[in-house]
Amino acid sequence: MYKGIKLICGTTHPQLGKDIADELKMPLTSITLKRFKDSEIYAKINEKIRGEDVFIIQPTCSPVNDSLMELLIMIDAAKRASAGRINAVIPYFGYSRQDRKATAREPITAKLVANMLTAAGVDRVITVDLHADQIQGFFDIPLDHFPGYLLLNDYFRKKKIQNLVAVSPDTGAVKKVRRFAQCMHIPLAIIDKRRPEHNKVEIDFVIGDVNGKNVVLMDDIIDTAGTITSAANALKEKGAKEIFVCATHAVLSDNASQRLQESAATEVLFTDTIPIPEENRFSKLKILSVAPLMADVIRNIHDNQSLGKLFSTYYD
Repeated sequence: MYKGIKLICGTTHPQLGKDIADELKMPLTSITLKRFKDSEIYAKINEKIRGEDVFIIQPTCSPVNDSLMELLIMIDAAKRASAGRINAVIPYFGYSRQDRKATAREPITAKLVANMLTAAGVDRVITVDLHADQIQGFFDIPLDHFPGYLLLNDYFRKKKIQNLVAVSPDTGAVKKVRRFAQCMHIPLAIIDKRRPEHNKVEIDFVIGDVNGKNVVLMDDIIDTAGTITSAANALKEKGAKEIFVCATHAVLSDNASQRLQESAATEVLFTDTIPIPEENRFSKLKILSVAPLMADVIRNIHDNQSLGKLFSTYYD
């Protein structure tokens, strides 16, 4: 057993760290983080953490390499400060899209990041909606993976929308969207998409009935929003009524926010695994907080309680 919980938050998403601390009704542990003039990162934990259960909160989103390096340095600082256990809370796991070799001479960078975290000294990883489930097998330490549809399931149950259909924007997301559809007891439709090159998509046809239906169009990551906006517009042409575009991670590169605002979507939902700056926000946007879920996970891990029962909390 460890002495108590210590929460440490990096510079990537300080608001999420504060929200989790508020949910747990405890302060964040003081840490000094700064950059030297040559861009090297410096970290110093300002409080005693010997024997404590330390949770380091840091999504590895843009700037991805800085966020990842800062996380590794904080882990090393905690390790050298004799933390009892080091848990990395990584709501968005950067490099998760590089989970396999699609062509010759490519790296499997998600595995490399897993190795780096383990080598740095982390004892456990907590994350949300990995791009590929097999990334869990890249770790030789405990990893707790929570799908983003848990929060979306809770949100749409409360809205009580009639004639709802869950739609996968491509075949790669079918498994995740099917789980959501099963939880909601609604039908599933699939969009057949082709990608002739990176960040370009072509919509061929829609498998399933969306005519006159309200649609939840789901994915785990929205980056340039090319896929999802093309899908939303295709669904509108097929007779869909209200279209709710949903994703766990708001990467939002280039003009993604503008594309989403101008698309056929009625509402665009993201969680706050990645911070969304004011300049990327738009009128159709709604943000769901992962802080209550992450706080429950941290509390249960520290108390050696089941994490499985958290799934039923969001299903009911």
